[in-house]
Amino acid sequence: MTVPDWFESLTSDLDAKMGTELLQVTPTKAVGRCPVAGNTQPFGLWHGGASCVLAETLASLAAAAEVGPAGSVTGVDINATHLRSATEGWVTGTATAIRIGRTLATYDVLLAADSGEQICAARITVYLRRAAS
Repeated sequence: MTVPDWFESLTSDLDAKMGTELLQVTPTKAVGRCPVAGNTQPFGLWHGGASCVLAETLASLAAAAEVGPAGSVTGVDINATHLRSATEGWVTGTATAIRIGRTLATYDVLLAADSGEQICAARITVYLRRAAS
């Protein structure tokens, strides 16, 4: 696992409730996963809202790695297309930077089931507040 030490303080109650596990975080890429169990809609399928939460979490954490512990980030746009469902196992997300600018960063996020099939395609834009130098 390659996650900066200072990320231990970057947790949320929602991430804990979803069972989010971080696997890798750099400014250009973040990888994490959540169990399907406990994150389903009433029909037993992985919830589309869970896809959005995981996607935004990964993009925001990659952006946080860009600005460092003295900066801050805020998600400003999310677009998610739900491609197929998952009913068991884990959903793994990979956020990859499309562009990191001075004040905005945009990430492409691919979410996949254990089978490797893509279940969601998302694009997230994050506002970057860099520490004053």
